[in-house]
Amino acid sequence: MATSGRKKSTMGVTAARRPEVRLPPLVPWDGDGLEPDGDYDGVRFDGTDLTDASGRGARFMDCALDGCALDRAELARARFIDAVLTGVRGVGTDLAEASLRDVEVVDARLGGVQLHGAVLERVVVRGGKIDYLNLRKARLKDVVFEGCVLSEPDFGDAHLVRVEFRDCVLKRADFSSARMESVDLRAVAELDIARGVDRLAGAVISPVQLMELAPAFAAQIGVRVEA
Repeated sequence: MATSGRKKSTMGVTAARRPEVRLPPLVPWDGDGLEPDGDYDGVRFDGTDLTDASGRGARFMDCALDGCALDRAELARARFIDAVLTGVRGVGTDLAEASLRDVEVVDARLGGVQLHGAVLERVVVRGGKIDYLNLRKARLKDVVFEGCVLSEPDFGDAHLVRVEFRDCVLKRADFSSARMESVDLRAVAELDIARGVDRLAGAVISPVQLMELAPAFAAQIGVRVEA
């Protein structure tokens, strides 16, 4: 069961509510792969190879996935509730339109993850590296990216509410058509925005970041800066 609380950040920014997942005693998973619309409650997947597994629409409640391979796993419209994913790895994992609520993702190594149209609420992504994360048209509420590397993440047309990026690296991020409310970018270790700098209304950045983004802001409104 997860509990959460909210605290005020500085500068009037409301901090994201973090999940505090406390899993009950779990039963080791001894099945073979996954089933579409399967129901997994109180299960631990320990080093399970879920490559090419088909779990579309499945529900994972009070579950732990430790060191699992998720290459090309079909998990579209799956629901993760009160779950911890630690050291998961894989390329091409399909989580389109999935729902993640009260979830911790720790030290993931993923590439080409499809989370477009997904709903993330009270989620922490801590450590690890995710390449080409697709969050187009996703809804993120009370989400924290902490100490991780996001290479070319796509937040196009996404709605971000109380989202924090802390001590993480954003490389070539795409915020095209995104909507933001109380998004905190001040503690980003490296902020590189490829597209959508004009969509930062509703975000908070640091003075140093403002200077770094000044050329992009100027270009957006058609200002030429010359010595």
